[in-house]
Amino acid sequence: MQTSETPGHGRSATEERILAAAASLFGRLGFNGVSTRDIAAAAEVNEVTIYRHYPRKRDLFIAVLASELGRVSLRGDLLAEIAQAADARKALASTFELITTTVTREPELLRLVLYSSLELRADLDVLLRRHLGELVGVVARYLEPWVIKGDLRCSSAKGLIFALISIVVFHHPLHRAFSSEPADAGVAFETFAEICLGIGISQAGRADQSLGSSQSTTVVRL
Repeated sequence: MQTSETPGHGRSATEERILAAAASLFGRLGFNGVSTRDIAAAAEVNEVTIYRHYPRKRDLFIAVLASELGRVSLRGDLLAEIAQAADARKALASTFELITTTVTREPELLRLVLYSSLELRADLDVLLRRHLGELVGVVARYLEPWVIKGDLRCSSAKGLIFALISIVVFHHPLHRAFSSEPADAGVAFETFAEICLGIGISQAGRADQSLGSSQSTTVVRL
């Protein structure tokens, strides 16, 4: 049974409050922009209490990131759409929707990951593999048949998933930096999908063949 002092995960209510306050502050200001004094004030505890649970601010940040990553889950209905997709395009679109839904559902986690990639990269790599590696593997297994058949033109299903995650995570900040128009990750996905499905390549190939045929005919006539 959970009590006010043991709300779950083996942590006390005080520790949960510290983690919640730290997650909010780290998510808005990053690791270097927050002090343990700030976190103590937000959690309404003494700063000594924080150090009792987490000897270093780095330990607290890693605990926050691990806690947030541990809450990530994939929607079963979207996984089913990928598994039951009638063609590669549908499988790819469903995968993009799954990633978009998963990432945007946890905006605080996204900011924590972005800050971590700049400030605590080594620790982030370990945590991502531990908490997200299995989830990526699950989605990759659904896409693998389309990759093997050649309907998705990429070297690996996991590489494809990493590219889609990059579109979702980095499209908006990059677009904001280089364009005044509203950002739409869906547009970037459509361009990426054309490459993966070989649409643009096929059209270019047909155009080249047509041009080559025309040139050959001209040569013959001459």
